[in-house]
Formats: sequence, structure tokens, C-alpha cells
Amino acid sequence: MESQLPAEFAVNVDHEKCRRCKRCVINCSFGAIEFKDKVTPNSRLCVACHRCATFCPENAITITENPLDYKYGYNWTPEIRKNILKQAESGGIILTGMGNPKPYPIYWDHMLIDACQVTNPSIDPLREPMELRTYLGAKPDSLEFDENISLATELAPQVKLDIPIVFAAMSYGAISLNAHKALAMAATRMGTLMNTGEGGMHEDIAPYADRIIVQVASGRFGVTSKYLNRSAAVEIKIGQGAKPGIGGHLPGEKVGEDISKTRMIPVGTDALSPAPHHDIYSIEDLSQLIYAIKEATDYKKPVSVKIAAVHNVAAIASGIVRAGADIVMLDGFRGGTGAAPMVIRDHVGIPIELALAAVDDRLRQEGIRNRASILVGGSIRQSADVVKAIALGADACVIGTASLIAMGCRVCQKCYTGNCAWGIATQKPELVRRLNPEVAADRLCNLLIAWGHEIQEVLGSLGINAIESLRGSRERLRGVGLPQETLDILGIKHAGIGQ
Repeated sequence: MESQLPAEFAVNVDHEKCRRCKRCVINCSFGAIEFKDKVTPNSRLCVACHRCATFCPENAITITENPLDYKYGYNWTPEIRKNILKQAESGGIILTGMGNPKPYPIYWDHMLIDACQVTNPSIDPLREPMELRTYLGAKPDSLEFDENISLATELAPQVKLDIPIVFAAMSYGAISLNAHKALAMAATRMGTLMNTGEGGMHEDIAPYADRIIVQVASGRFGVTSKYLNRSAAVEIKIGQGAKPGIGGHLPGEKVGEDISKTRMIPVGTDALSPAPHHDIYSIEDLSQLIYAIKEATDYKKPVSVKIAAVHNVAAIASGIVRAGADIVMLDGFRGGTGAAPMVIRDHVGIPIELALAAVDDRLRQEGIRNRASILVGGSIRQSADVVKAIALGADACVIGTASLIAMGCRVCQKCYTGNCAWGIATQKPELVRRLNPEVAADRLCNLLIAWGHEIQEVLGSLGINAIESLRGSRERLRGVGLPQETLDILGIKHAGIGQ
């Protein structure tokens, strides 16, 4: 069947500038550029990863959206028509990567932060200490001290974060080993955490185990007692923001020797993680797994439970805390992924801002907010999002796509093909080596350093010198252009309304 799909992008080569060095041909991992007496693009294969344009020494390549016009239709958009053509030609589910690109409201951008003026002076972060440290783990209802004024209360295991930003769960398999190494190195240098995702822990990142969250997903890939104990915390993955209610799939062609050993599956076998955990069908079942993990780790590791943001998320989170979880990880519907059905990514789940506000409010109403820390992710794009999330009730934020962009990702949404031109979402050796883990780690550290300085500036403008003083302080937020029902869910006032 001859394809009727038009090219999504147009690759243009200025042959007057081109010196025929063929660097673009070598760098294009999607086969969109060939050399036939001169550089010849095949625009149908271009995904706009920008690798060719970035490494062209003469800046002779430009990539634009294909100007081919469709007859206008508000209902039958070009995207919908292209998807129908794809399915008419393939008969398959449309796969995609990264996060939801639909124009749903981004509530972070409709929230503004308060600032001090006269009666409550601001603090200069250049001259005063500004504390970004926080701790993840269950906190007691009260503290007791002995006659020497020493703490007598036994605390649950805590993980110290020097900055309230954690690298998201991305498995070895979905991303390359070099990307995993970069995340582990950056987390160690910055005093934060990275998450293995559901693919187990490669031996090369084991030296950074004190700064790694290990994940127990429905497929239980790579899960052993050694794996659980070689960590800072353990996370039970129930759901993911980009694909709530479904499992994962790593194609067999990506499962080479190293991934086979790490995931404990045969080489070339599809790694299929089922939608549910087949031993969890109730909160009581979840509680059993939480305490089994605590037993296996001698009660020395906080246990987290990761869930997707869905419509009854507050009740679910309450049950998770009562089941014994030390951390609740909430993942919103704009969260990234290596591969998901487009219909799930774009239409299932709810925004993280609303889910976070609902969960924090529910746990406070029930008097159990102190029993678990809240981590939130799902398109945390900038330091302002972090500040707003903490003011809404989060303890810390999780970044996935932002960390990939820092390493070089161009968000071309083709992670599932395994052809990532930047060496991030691929297992092909010739592509993996394009990503230098040391350089990528430096870039990740620079990102967190920059965001940390910006967070300190905002804290200073609020007249507070510790990030924990901001947690749940919704009075410091104001909404703009939001309906009253949304403001009520977020628990904030409209801009212009004072105390």
C-alpha cells in the first residue's frame, strides 16, 4: 500500500553553503538525509530532532514545518486526519513519546506568587542564608525529648534533599545507560535523587546507590533483595501520568545482553509490564507489599508509592498513606514517557496542579498529612513551577522531560523508535556513545544550580529563608483568569483579593 501521509517537516539544504562533508548524513539516525552527488533530504523521514542542523559546520540546513495546507476544518484538524491515514495504512495503535502536547490549561501559568513590601520585609538571598534542604519520609505526630533535651522520639527513615528537585523514573531500556549514569552522577553531586524506573539497576550506577530510588513495578524487572537494599528509597509504581491504567512495553529488539542481565529476562524478549500488579487488588494488598519491602530492607528505607493523577486521586492517596507509605508520588497527565498509545497520553488523567491541591487538602483534613511526604511530577518546566507546587503542598518536585532537554533532547516524540539521535532514548551503541555522561551530568548540575538560585530569589521576595516554610502556604499564591470552581480546588484566591 502506497502511503498517502504527507511529510510532517521540510528539510532544506543550502547547496551554496554546503561543503559536502556528510556530517549531516552521519548524524541523522532516522535516515532522512542521504548523499547522492550532493546532500539529499528525504523529508518524509524527518522528525525534527535538529541533529543535522546542529552539527552542520556551515549552518546550511534548516528544518521547517511542511507548508502543505489542508482545507480548514475546526473539527477535522490536520493532526486528526493524519492519524486516521496512519491507522488506515497500518491497522495499529498510534504510539508516541514524551508528554501531552494538547492545549489544555497549564494552571502553573495562571498562578502568581505573592511578594513582601513594607510591613514584612523581603530577604536578600545574596547576603542571607537561604535553606533549600528538605527531608522525605514520614514525620511523627509529636516529638518527645529526654532530660538532656535530646530527641527521644524514634523517627522513620528520612532521605535528605539538598534541593527540592528529584530526577524522575526513567528506566534503563527506555533511556540509555549513559543517560542513566549522567542522572546518577548529577544526583550525587547535587545531593538529590534519581530513580531507576522499572528496568532494574545496572552495575555501573551501583556506586551511586545512596542517591538512587529503586522502583518495584508490575513486571518486577530486576527486583531482588540486593536491589532493594542498594538504594536510598524504594518506590512501588502503581501508575504513571502519561499512561494511567496501562502497563509498559520495551520491544525485544531493545533487549540486548546488558538489559537482559539487568532486567533478568531473556535476550530479545519483549519486556511487558502488566497494567495491574497481580498481587495488588486492594489497599490491604498494597499494605502487605509495603511492609514486605520494609521487612526486606530492615525498615531502613522509606517506601514510596507512585500513582497517576486521576479523578479520585485524593481518596487513593489517603488509602496509600494509611497503608503505610512514607512518600506519595503524584504524576500528572502532562508527564513524559518513552512510549505510550497517543489516545491514552492525550486524553486520560488530570493536571498535576489540581491533583496535588486535592491530595494535600484531603490529607490535612484527615490529620495524616505528616505521615507521608508528597512528590509531584508531570511537566515541571521551570523553577517557578517548583515554587508554586511547594506552596500548593508538595515537599519536592520531580523532573523528567526537563532533565532530558538539559542533556540534549529536542522533544521530537520518537523515543519509542529507539533511534534517538542524541544518544538518550536509544540502545544502539553507535548512538548511545554520542551522549557523554560526564558532560550530560555537568549540564544537569548546571540546571539544578540555576533553578536553586532562582528559588532562593523567590523565597527572598516572600520574606522567608527556608523552603519548608513555604510548603502548603497557599496564601502566597493568587490565580489569574481561572473560574471560581478551579480556584476553590486549588485553595487560592483570585489576584487582587487581599487577606
